[in-house]
Amino acid sequence: MAVFGVLAAALGVVGLIAPDPLIGLMGFESISDSSRAEGDHTLVFLTASSMAAVNMGVYYVLASLADWKPFFRWTVPFRLLTCTVFTLAVIGGRAPSGFLGVGLWEGAGALVTGAALWYEGRGARQPA
Repeated sequence: MAVFGVLAAALGVVGLIAPDPLIGLMGFESISDSSRAEGDHTLVFLTASSMAAVNMGVYYVLASLADWKPFFRWTVPFRLLTCTVFTLAVIGGRAPSGFLGVGLWEGAGALVTGAALWYEGRGARQPA
């Protein structure tokens, strides 16, 4: 959880400071500011998404430091939902194939978190 939180916050900071590398990382073509069409709100959207990633990353780190298990459990279905939506966006042609990495990251994170919770839960039930 802490690793995911740190990575989410770090990528959020990258998006706030240098959005073009983050745009490229997601598989989108980076366009210079002078080439942007009137009404292109890509950078505004990326700023909002990046700030949300910073906040989310901090939440994950704080939850990890507090060992807040209910929060960990809540993340599993929502990260699977995010995985599904992002993957369907690529399959449906709404996002470039590079965006599939975001969906896979969310899906893998959900599975690892779910497995860790399951494993810890089994250990807690077994007598010493």
